Amino acid sequence: MPPTLASLVRHPGLRLSVLAGEDRLETPVRWAHVSELADPVPYMEGGELLLITAMQIEAEDPEEMSRYVRRLVGAGVVGLGFALGVKYAEVPAALAAAAKEEGLPLIGVPRPTPFIAISKAVSAAIAADQYRAVTAGFEAQRELTRAAIGAEGPTALLARLAAHVDGWAALYDVSGSVVAAAPDWAARRAARLTADVERLRSRPGPASIVVGGGGEAAATGAEPAEDTAAADRVELQSLGTGRRTTRGVLAVGTAAPLGTAERYAVHSAVALLTLTTERSRALREAEQRLGAAVLRMLLAGEPDHARAVAGRLYGGLLDAPFRMLVAEVPSGGAAQQPHTATPGADEAPPEPFAEATTTTVGTAAGEAEAADPLATLTDTMETAAARIGESVLVVPDGERLIVLAPDGGAAVAACAEHARAVESRRGTKARPRDRTAATAPHGDELVIGLSAPAGPIAAAAAYRQAEQALSVARRRGRMLVEHEQVAAGSVLPLLADDAVRAFADGMLRALHEHDATGRGDLVASLRAWLSRHGQWDAAAADLGVHRHTLRYRMRRVEEILGRSLDDPDVRMELWLALKATAAGTSA
Repeated sequence: MPPTLASLVRHPGLRLSVLAGEDRLETPVRWAHVSELADPVPYMEGGELLLITAMQIEAEDPEEMSRYVRRLVGAGVVGLGFALGVKYAEVPAALAAAAKEEGLPLIGVPRPTPFIAISKAVSAAIAADQYRAVTAGFEAQRELTRAAIGAEGPTALLARLAAHVDGWAALYDVSGSVVAAAPDWAARRAARLTADVERLRSRPGPASIVVGGGGEAAATGAEPAEDTAAADRVELQSLGTGRRTTRGVLAVGTAAPLGTAERYAVHSAVALLTLTTERSRALREAEQRLGAAVLRMLLAGEPDHARAVAGRLYGGLLDAPFRMLVAEVPSGGAAQQPHTATPGADEAPPEPFAEATTTTVGTAAGEAEAADPLATLTDTMETAAARIGESVLVVPDGERLIVLAPDGGAAVAACAEHARAVESRRGTKARPRDRTAATAPHGDELVIGLSAPAGPIAAAAAYRQAEQALSVARRRGRMLVEHEQVAAGSVLPLLADDAVRAFADGMLRALHEHDATGRGDLVASLRAWLSRHGQWDAAAADLGVHRHTLRYRMRRVEEILGRSLDDPDVRMELWLALKATAAGTSA
């Protein structure tokens, strides 16, 4: 507690007496100041005990004393110490009356007590209070540290912090969701602050904001009433070391502004939670190098070596079925092109994995970092996995992201939920196919391919499945496609590709040139014949010609193309070519 007028009056060495304002002696004293000026107000900051001898003021003039005391009260002076036996043996009645009228405590200072003794007493009390606050802060730091490294981690830390500040505390993850709170009822209070948390997360870190500001909210461990809880003072502190990335938010609710000791405890909690939510760059890069090595071995068909290298960090991930995820931002260039060289059991992995070992997701230059969709996806999946202690392997691959996550786990579920949320913001869950869509993405544009469940021995196959799903997602205009969905529906949307159309145009060009001369409708006849599975009468009826005419046209097709229609592969290629050109025309 800081010194108060009451503690100074009780000081045995000062022998002070109370002459007015007995009901306001518990007011804290920030400093003791001596001034004989007729108007000392310009030199006051508020909270002072002003000491005077009345040498320069008209202490017996009621009007003058009324103005004098009124100005002191307006400046925040908390008490007036009057030297007895210097100029006046007793306090003048005009001054005493003015002090009582304004409610200003008036303290009598006996002749043997020098003003400097009062100043020293105030200074010593302030220093002692600061020492107690620092000591309490260090003790809080030790307790919070022990809680942070314990089995319960952030949950235990929040419980200790709530006890230290005599209030409540809550932790929000990178998505703005409440992940822990203490006491238990505080989770509902914290959930009502999501808009304020989002406002804080939009600011460059480190940052803090205060919501509310007092009230009669009790913070004694029992759940307060709804209207009372809303009146408390809540301080939101961003977590994380980056200036453009906030990895979480700490909320601390109290009934009054934080004191010095409580402030130390909150700052310690911010530092400890930052350490637990954001690893150092060196550690993150080391983990990424290890993860890239594990992935490289899996794709090379060496699951035993991968398991040995993974150790305790990723070893558990390889003991159960996992999903392979490939994500990219189709912003043009290499990021827009599929990686077709998928390594098999006897092939070396692609080179980008080697370069990815020194790349940190979410460190894009400039202000784009905060809007990096790959970084957001990484944070979302890692945060969800961390909540339940789930291992997840994340490897940046240039403009892409490769992820191994447990099948049916929190990371995969968080990825799917993130995709649904983003597509909901876009206003549609499936945009129309548009070849220009990939070259002009929105700010949150992201495509993700997810493999079927697989084990370490089938990692290369899972990678190919994720690549195929990614390609389908890109063509269908979807954010996330799972491999199980690739075979669902029609294969025709897969033909909406420039390379497929170029193949189809080349294969049918000679027939189109023939038809352009007016010597027969070979393309339409071929389409009718293939659609009727080679049934001459049915196809001829569809065309409105004689079946011998149709037979002649099919012989001309074989002659022009130099290929036999008896070959099922030729018929398949011709049918796909016809469908691809039809898809291109309709698009």
